[in-house]
Order: sequence, then structure tokens, then C-alpha cells
Amino acid sequence: MTSSTPKPLRVVVTGATGNVGTSVMRRLAEEPRVVSALGLARRTPRLSYPGAEWAAADLTAADAPERLLRLFEGADAVVHLAWRFQPTRDPAVTWEANVLGSLRVFEAAATVGVPALVHASSVGAYAPGPADGSRVDESWPTHGWPGAAYTREKAYLERVLDTYERDRPDVRVVRMRPAFLFKESAAGEQLRIFGHRLLPGRLLRPDLLPVLPGVRGLRFQALHTDDAADAYARAVVQEVRGPFNLAADPVIDGRVLAGMLENRSLELPPALPRAALSAGWRLRALGASPGLFDAVLRLPLMDSAR
Repeated sequence: MTSSTPKPLRVVVTGATGNVGTSVMRRLAEEPRVVSALGLARRTPRLSYPGAEWAAADLTAADAPERLLRLFEGADAVVHLAWRFQPTRDPAVTWEANVLGSLRVFEAAATVGVPALVHASSVGAYAPGPADGSRVDESWPTHGWPGAAYTREKAYLERVLDTYERDRPDVRVVRMRPAFLFKESAAGEQLRIFGHRLLPGRLLRPDLLPVLPGVRGLRFQALHTDDAADAYARAVVQEVRGPFNLAADPVIDGRVLAGMLENRSLELPPALPRAALSAGWRLRALGASPGLFDAVLRLPLMDSAR
């Protein structure tokens, strides 16, 4: 191999069987420089991509630190996607999986000397957006919204990575901050995570919703999961570092969503859907918490020009 030939890469992906993880593993299989992609998940899946291998790894297990050291040995990059959304009623459980689990990933990568760490942050890490609704770039504060476990945890890990980067300037750290990520094959799982058992997908068919209820003031961005996966793969093979906003146009509000579904929209004041959500959450019929609803209403719109 000459000095001008790019080095073949060995990549380890945590959370490799989730919505984003499966797309990232598939995209890495298409990347010529990636000769090995090791996907980690709590249970070894029955999935097959060229060059892909799989291993079981529970980030909350007692032996996780030692196991991660073995799995990360010789890796050129770690893509950290593992995340637990539920149970929203027990933030200690999600804190252990998401924050303490991430700390184990970061520490193992540092110990064995992995030269690149690509971390799945989120638009949810950002502080509430400007009052005028203008878009924010990657310099916007990442304080999150304190009322939801998801946003607290994402923001906390931003602070951890601040220290990680400061102490290891030779490590290339990339923080992806995507908008809402969707793909058809993950729709059922996403509905189960946030809608729970009393919201079967057949009730959300557009032909059964002639009027789509919306929330006044709710505006958000979205991105196809495969497009996000492409960004993750590029972050692995290109010499980039720092944070990246990931979002696509158009900005989605009630009218845009109703138009996409060929429905009419009816905007409701936030207090009404929040009250319904709170009742469903208290009855354990819904997985999304009222605090998460409050956080979504305050998310900034992102400038993804970088």
C-alpha cells in the first residue's frame, strides 16, 4: 500500500440493529474503504451485509467495559448509535443505558486508542430555539430541555464530549445532530416506542383522518434515515470533525403534514393535546411523556448548510 492509497478501515457500530443502525451498516457495506463493519447489539441479529460481522454487547452489563475493550481493539472508528427511549416513566433506567452506557463506549474507545469517534447526538440536545423561529447553526447552545429525559441525556453527553475532545485533541470526534429520522421499515417500531399498544397503525391511515389535528406553533424538521446513514458513513471515511446538523426541507407543520396526507388540518392550542397526552401517559397507554411534548415544541430549526 503506497502512501497515497487510503487506509482500509475497520469500523464498530453500537446500536447496529436500530432504525439508524441498520441503515448505517448497509451504507458502510457499500463504502469501498470499509473492509470490516462490526455491528453491536444486545442480541445478535439475523442480518447480512457484505463485510459485516455481528456481536452481542449490552452496554449496561457488568462485563461491558471489558467486552468493549476487546471489541474495539484495532478499530479505526467507532460509530455510537445505541440509545434506549423507554421507559420514559423511569429515567434512571434510560440514564443507565444512555449516559452510563455512552461513557463506557467513550472510555473503551479512548483506552484502546480508536482514532475516530462518531457520536449520535440530536436536535434534542439544543437549547430552545430563537423566539423569531430563525434557524440555528452548530454553535447554538446544547443545553437541552430539562423536562424530558431524552433531551437531558443528549445534552449531558455533549458536555462529556467537550471534555473528551479537550483531553484528546488527536482523536477525531464527530457529533451528528439529526432532526427526526424516519424510514418505512422502522415505522412500526417507532409507533410502538412512542404510541404504545393502544395506537395500532391502522388507526393512523390517512383515509381515516379526514381532518388532521395539529398543534399550534409546532414546527419541526425531518430526514430519511438512509440520508442520515450516508452522513455517518462520510464522517467515518472523511477527515471531518466537530458537530453537524442533519435535516431536510421542507419544515413540517400541521399544514404541510396534512398536505402530504391529502387531509385538511385543524390546529389546536398546545394545552389540549398535551392534556390528552398526559392522560394517556399516566394510564400507560402512550410511551411519549408530557415532558417530551414540551421539548419538541421548543426545538430549534436547524441550519444544515455545513
